[in-house]
Amino acid sequence: MAILGFLMIGTFLYLVMSKRVSVLIAFALVPIIFALIGGFGLEIGKMMLDGIAKVTPTGIMIGFSILYFGLMIDRGLFDPMISRLIRFAKGDPLKIVMATAFITLVVALDGDGSATFMITVTALLPIYKRLGMSSLTLAGVVALGAGVMNIIPWGGPLARAMVSLGAESSELFNPIIPAMLAGAVWVVFVSYIFGKKERKRIGIITISNKGDSMESGEIAATLEISSSLPKLYWFNLILTISLIVALIMEIIPVPVLFIVAFAIALLVNFPDVNKQQEQIASHAQSMVMVCTTIFAAGIFTGILSGTKMIDAMAVSMVSAIPDWLGGHLPIQSW
Repeated sequence: MAILGFLMIGTFLYLVMSKRVSVLIAFALVPIIFALIGGFGLEIGKMMLDGIAKVTPTGIMIGFSILYFGLMIDRGLFDPMISRLIRFAKGDPLKIVMATAFITLVVALDGDGSATFMITVTALLPIYKRLGMSSLTLAGVVALGAGVMNIIPWGGPLARAMVSLGAESSELFNPIIPAMLAGAVWVVFVSYIFGKKERKRIGIITISNKGDSMESGEIAATLEISSSLPKLYWFNLILTISLIVALIMEIIPVPVLFIVAFAIALLVNFPDVNKQQEQIASHAQSMVMVCTTIFAAGIFTGILSGTKMIDAMAVSMVSAIPDWLGGHLPIQSW
């Protein structure tokens, strides 16, 4: 079963990375083929359904978060913050990228990786687009920062490790604090390198308010920004802050939270039913593409778990670790 599991993952990665098939198709069909090879037959249906059920809350959360933050971007919620950050950075891509690193490291303190990406990317992507900066730079810096901060004790990976190993947080987290701090320094350093490349590529953007005159030949590019607040700005800001606070405090389940927040935002910002439908349709493509992939991934994880491939793979990996290397940790019996 371990060999079958490794082959299944290897096949999936090969098909996706070589662009033979889309991620959705690979998630849906590859595990079915390997489950049939393993002789599971009619049991596959229940495994797939169980896997889909497990990822359903995540799919709902991400789907409605796309709709919610898409609405907020359309209504200009982040425009004032973008303007202030651009003014602070004085149009310097280097400062923008380094600010991205610091913002990510701070936001990621809540331990929720998905929330980190939703907040940072949603807030900063319009800035990158406005200045003509590469979105890959944004994604890379956020991924680095979130990866480093995701090992805090209240984050998902370390929490699962504590449960699996029967260890206290101090046993696992304290020894890696120096490594985490070094990782944070590395993130800032990499952001500096990326920022230097972006500055060299597009130059420093000179900022002016609408209507201001610009001196010709002074700069590589110019950017106009408005100082006026968008319509319903304060309502949308309070709603978004309340959403983030409730998200961190886990007052109600996160998927329900985003459904309710989006419904309120849609009703207040677009009282007309036809406008509501237009707003939903404008972001429907992004929502469908992400959510369908997540549900297809549920088939993959459902079969991986239901066939016990994942257990066999874990046992084979643990058995390969010498006693002198892993004996100091309490390993839960399989």
